[in-house]
Amino acid sequence: MSSSTSRRSYGVKGAPYGFLLPATILFALFFALPIGYAVWLSFRKVHVSGLGLGPGARQEVWAGFENYTGAFRDSELLDGALRVLGYGCVVVPVMLGLALLFALMLDSDRVRLAPFTRLAIFLPYAIPGVVAALLWGFLYLPDVSPFYFVLDRLGLPQPDLLDGGPLYLALSNIAVWGGTGFNMIVIYTSLRSIPAEVYEAAKLDGATPLQIALRIKIPMVAPSLVLTFFFSIIATLQVFNEPTTLKPLTNSVNTTWSPLMKVYQDAFGRNDIYSAAAEATLIAVVTLLLSFGFLRAANRRNKQEAAG
Repeated sequence: MSSSTSRRSYGVKGAPYGFLLPATILFALFFALPIGYAVWLSFRKVHVSGLGLGPGARQEVWAGFENYTGAFRDSELLDGALRVLGYGCVVVPVMLGLALLFALMLDSDRVRLAPFTRLAIFLPYAIPGVVAALLWGFLYLPDVSPFYFVLDRLGLPQPDLLDGGPLYLALSNIAVWGGTGFNMIVIYTSLRSIPAEVYEAAKLDGATPLQIALRIKIPMVAPSLVLTFFFSIIATLQVFNEPTTLKPLTNSVNTTWSPLMKVYQDAFGRNDIYSAAAEATLIAVVTLLLSFGFLRAANRRNKQEAAG
């Protein structure tokens, strides 16, 4: 083999790595490196000597697992985790249920204006979360909301959606409104990939549209449902925009309402980046464990169904 042929062969084999190099560099600089730095900070703390004045009075030292121990004992962080758990119990089932329902309706033969309907359902996802939270926040305020004006004119009760239990519904509504469209597109795309022969065979056997949806469509898009559930769990654990945006509008949302808000408050409110780094690392580990456990359970179920 000539040298030119060898160089050409080497160039062809190395081309994929060349294409991956820019993305790898960006991933390392803006994702892997910050994560590694946060983990490193989580094992550090500031040691203050004397009154903390003068050069060398405040030094960064090794803290071991002290920050993690403090995070586990922090009642504010645990309370925020419980709030997010209740919030997720409302958001995830409702959002995925609506996404599946809309996808099945759009996949129906009787649907009208399907392109416009798809766009209308997906459009809220394109609106930034902060903007959506601001819009809904003003709609929740009794003094400026047109809904409260209509309720007052009709003599109907006017619930305070920014206080107590209704606050969870108000926050959940913002997340459902913004995330249903994305999940619907994922499920709808999976539905469109099902061969038409499957539906034709079911219709020849006398299956009704409801039976086709329940016994054919939903089981065949199960991987998409698993994927959307996976994304929804991650988004729920990282809820930050909605409660932070609504915080100035109500006293029911404090600065540590969710775990990520607690991280932000410790890092920039209390200037304790070391505790914040430990809390952020714990949140990342919990998210990883939950995601890995769910995906493993889903894969095990799929293998059992395939073997059966």
